[in-house]
Amino acid sequence: MRRMFGLLAAVLLSLAGIASAEAGVDVRVDIAAQRVQVTTTDGESYNWAISSGRKGYRTPNGVYRPTRLEKNWYSRKYGGAMPSAIFFRGGYAIHGTTAVGALGRPASHGCIRLHPANAAKLFALVKKHGPSQTRIALNGVAPDNLSQFAKAKGATKTKLAKAKSKQRAAIAQQRKAPKWDAAREQILLRPALPAGAFGYQPTNLQRYYETGPRWR
Repeated sequence: MRRMFGLLAAVLLSLAGIASAEAGVDVRVDIAAQRVQVTTTDGESYNWAISSGRKGYRTPNGVYRPTRLEKNWYSRKYGGAMPSAIFFRGGYAIHGTTAVGALGRPASHGCIRLHPANAAKLFALVKKHGPSQTRIALNGVAPDNLSQFAKAKGATKTKLAKAKSKQRAAIAQQRKAPKWDAAREQILLRPALPAGAFGYQPTNLQRYYETGPRWR
C-alpha cells in the first residue's frame, strides 16, 4: 500500500514538473516581418508590430530569457525613455516607444520597440509567469538588410571619417576664398560716371598728360 502511494506521489510530482516547465510566455520576434508573436499557456495570444535595429545598428538573433525587468527606464546612452523594458541580452531590451509611427520598420538602436500599451501588456505577462518561464526568440534579417551586423568595420569607419573631414575642409576653404568672379562682375556692371560728375577722369591717357585742370 505504501509502495502504491509512493508511486502515485511520484507520478503527481512528475506531472506538476511538466506543467511547470510548460507554463510561461513565448515571445517570437520575426525581424524580417517586423512583427512579434506572444503566446502564453493561459491561452492568450497577441501579434504586434515592432521596430528592430535601423541602419548602423543590429538586433541579435538567438533564444534568450529575460535578465532584468525595468518598469521605467531611461537610456543615458541614446537619450530616450524605455518604458516597460524587458532586458534579455546586455543592453538589448524589448520596450515601449513614443515613435509609434515608425513601428513596422527598422528604427531602433538594436532593441525591439513596441507600442507603449503592448509593451506594458508583455511586461505584465512576464511579471506574472516569471522571467525563468519566459522564452524570447529572435530570428531573421530586416527587410532592408540593415539590422544584421550593420555596424561598419573599423577600416570602413576610418575611411568615412577621412572623407567627411576632407569634405568639411573643402567647404571651409570655399568660404575663405575671395570671390573674384563675383567682384569683377560687380565692377563691370557698375554704371559709368557722367562726364560732368565730380571725380570724373577721362580714359584718354594723352589728355591725362596735358596741362590744365582734369578734376572737379
